[in-house]
Amino acid sequence: MLNEIKLEHYLPYINSLPESNIITPDDVLNSNFLIEKDNNIEMYYAPHNEYINRDAKVVIVGITPGWTQMKAALLQAKICLREGASTDQILEQSKRAAGFAGTMRENLIEMLDECEMNKAFGLSSTRQLFEKHFNLLHTTSVIKYPVFVKEKNYTGHTPKIGRSPLLTNYAYHIFLHELKEIKQDYLLVPLGKAVTEVISDLAKQGEIPMERCLFGFPHPSGANGHRKKQFMQNKQQLQTIVKKFSQHI
Repeated sequence: MLNEIKLEHYLPYINSLPESNIITPDDVLNSNFLIEKDNNIEMYYAPHNEYINRDAKVVIVGITPGWTQMKAALLQAKICLREGASTDQILEQSKRAAGFAGTMRENLIEMLDECEMNKAFGLSSTRQLFEKHFNLLHTTSVIKYPVFVKEKNYTGHTPKIGRSPLLTNYAYHIFLHELKEIKQDYLLVPLGKAVTEVISDLAKQGEIPMERCLFGFPHPSGANGHRKKQFMQNKQQLQTIVKKFSQHI
C-alpha cells in the first residue's frame, strides 16, 4: 500500500478543489481522496507527511493529521500547483504550512520553549523551527495520513490502534520506516497518550533511543484542559532530557 500512494495520483483532484479557505470536508472526504476504509475508519490523502526531513534534530509526532492540518496541506498544494512548483516543492511547502497548524502550534511552541529546547539549538524561540530554522525540524504522525472515524478526527482511542490492522501497520511499520530515514540523532516529542504508547513500544524494542524521547510532554490541543498542569508536573524531567541531548550536539 505504501508504495502505491503517490502525490501525482491526487494532483488533478487537488487542482480542482475550490479556491482559498472555502474548502469543506465534503470537498475532500470523498472517494477522490480516500486511501482505505476499515469499518468506521476512513483514511484520506494529504501530501505533507510524504516529506521527510532526513537532517532533522527535532522530531515532533502526533497521532494523525486532523482536518485543520489536512485542509492547510491541500490548500498549500493547490497554491504550489498554480505556481508551477515541482513535486518536491509541493511536499515541502505543504509540510511547512500544515505541521501542527492552528492553535496547536502556538501551544507547542510555548511548551518547547519552557523545556529550553530553543536554548539547546541557540534559538531565541522554537518558533524558528517552524520558520527560519525549518531544516532542524521534522513533524509527522504515527499514522501519516488523515484518519477519521464516523467523519470525526481520530484521537487514537476509539478504536485503539492495536485493534485495527490498518492503524497498526501504519503506526508500527510505516512510521518506523520513516524514522529510520532520518540520518541524525534527534529529540523525539510524542504528543498524547496514544502516540506515547507507540513510541514507548518501539523504544522498548530497541528501535528508538529511550533517552531521547520526551515522554510526559502534553498534547498541545486547546481541548486538552489539563495541558498546563501536566506540563508543570513533567517540566523538570523534560528539561533534563533536552539538556543532556544538547551536550552532545
